[in-house]
Amino acid sequence: MTIVETTTALDTVIQPGDGTLLAVPSGGRLRIVDLHGNQAVDTLFYDASDVDNRYSAFDTIREQQAVFLTTGSRLLSSRLDELAVISDDTCGRHDTVGGACSQDSNVIRYGEFTRHQHACRQTFLRYGARAGIGQRQLTHNVNFFMNVPVSPDGDLSFEDGLSAPGRYVEITASRDLLVLISNCPQLNNPCNGWNPTPVQLLGWW
Repeated sequence: MTIVETTTALDTVIQPGDGTLLAVPSGGRLRIVDLHGNQAVDTLFYDASDVDNRYSAFDTIREQQAVFLTTGSRLLSSRLDELAVISDDTCGRHDTVGGACSQDSNVIRYGEFTRHQHACRQTFLRYGARAGIGQRQLTHNVNFFMNVPVSPDGDLSFEDGLSAPGRYVEITASRDLLVLISNCPQLNNPCNGWNPTPVQLLGWW
C-alpha cells in the first residue's frame, strides 16, 4: 500500500482588491477562508494544460440542476470535464450567476462616479496574463460566499451574505488546475457588507 502524504503548500492572505493565480495539482485541496464575514471571492477554474478548457457556469448549473453551489457540487468545464468538486463548505451556498464586477458594469449599475473604482475583471486580467488568460478566456465565475437570490421569474438581486467570520469553502482538484482569484473590492452593493475585507487561502497537496 502506498501512503501519500499531503503538506501545507499554501498559507497566505489576499487583501480586498488583490488576487492571485494558483497552480493546484490533481487531488490538491484549496480552502478559502472568509476571515471577517460577508466577503465575496470571485474565482475561475482552468485546466492547467489548456486554459480554453475552463469553468462553465451554464454547464455546471444544467448538469447538477441547481443554481447555487455547495458541498458536492461538481465544477464542470464547457467540455463537461470535471475540474473540481466542492468537498467541504461551512457557508452553505455560493453564487455562480452574478458574474464579476467590471468598471463598465459598475457604471451601468451604480453611476458614472464608480468608473475609477477597481473591479474584479481588472484583477483577473492582471494575474491571468502570465498563463495566457486574456479577455476571451474570462467567463462567468464562481462568487464564493456571495448571496444572489434568483426569483421564479429569473430576476437577480444582490443581498447580504450568508457567511460569517471564519467560515470557509474547500475545493478538491479533479485534474491539474489553474485557479484565478479576485478578492472582490466591490463597495456599491451588499455582497461585501459594504466593507471589503481580506481572505485566507490554505492549500494541501
